[in-house]
Amino acid sequence: MDLIQSKTGLMQTRFNNGIMNIKPIKCEADYKLALKRLGKVFDAPVGTSESDEADILGLLVDEYEKKHYPIEAPDPIEAIKIRMEELQLRQVDLVDVIGSKSRVSEVLNRKRKLTIEMIRNLTKRLNLSSDLLITDYKLAS
Repeated sequence: MDLIQSKTGLMQTRFNNGIMNIKPIKCEADYKLALKRLGKVFDAPVGTSESDEADILGLLVDEYEKKHYPIEAPDPIEAIKIRMEELQLRQVDLVDVIGSKSRVSEVLNRKRKLTIEMIRNLTKRLNLSSDLLITDYKLAS
């Protein structure tokens, strides 16, 4: 593996007779080019220079997206609803975790806050982070 400077100013790495262009993603144009290239090398066989390039491009794209397109965690009620959908659960399936059917309905409709006991039970039952469930959220008016 040899590092070389190209005429375009890109840092290049020579791998097994192949050249990989490595450039930080600094702007939207760089990001779009990186995505386009990643699409071309994404399914490259493991162990090839294209596979190595896909790994590095994936890391660069991921870092750029974390910085420029952050995804906020859902509030506790949305997280519960998402997990219920993933596990194909209905409100009645949470009665043993939250309380009565009406209590489950009140919580999921944001008319009642989660209690510490509910959070403990939901953490175990739904495999959700307690940090996520203790996050404050607004009740419905």
